[in-house]
Amino acid sequence: MVKATAIDPSVVDADGVYRKEGPARVFVNEKDAMAAIKQGYIQAGDVLVLTGVGPMGTGMEETYQITGALKHLPFGKDVALLTDARFSGVSTGACIGHIGPEGLAGGPIGKILDGDMIRIQIDCRRNEGSVDFIGEGHRRFTAEEGQQILAARATRKDLAPNAALPGDTRLWAALQLASGGIWAGCVYDAEQIAAVLKAGPAGLKTSAK
Repeated sequence: MVKATAIDPSVVDADGVYRKEGPARVFVNEKDAMAAIKQGYIQAGDVLVLTGVGPMGTGMEETYQITGALKHLPFGKDVALLTDARFSGVSTGACIGHIGPEGLAGGPIGKILDGDMIRIQIDCRRNEGSVDFIGEGHRRFTAEEGQQILAARATRKDLAPNAALPGDTRLWAALQLASGGIWAGCVYDAEQIAAVLKAGPAGLKTSAK
């Protein structure tokens, strides 16, 4: 999910398409991401990746601190944000949230490593876009090859649910997963959940893919 109209017009090409390729700067909590911004670790051209903060991690927190900080930095429009959390309307570079499957559910966003090369294209007129993993180190490859590499990677070992996550939030996260995941929004499909529960363990495995 992306709010295309919030992308600074100066970084959108004349044809209405936002194009970006940059190295991933990966964080598994908002505190560390904010510290990196304040310490100057995040630079123009970077793709800030905040993962492990979806429903299963923190209850799908709002990333206002990060988007707000980038909004007020002179180079903030040149930094993209990818997250499995949600975000407010305050953003300047491309802010892409609700990414699913979330990191803790084995999604690709939970396998991205610092320095991986990410390509983002968003057609602001047609409301179409893509996010692709296209390189590691000095090596570059196609989006299809990137998908294969991520599929073979293990989920990051530093991802873990917040220890203080309330029981009702954990239940909501489980319902999200059974419903198909956060890419459908912040709601869940009661009929899908009922079908998964009726199918038993086999249905639960299928819904988690």
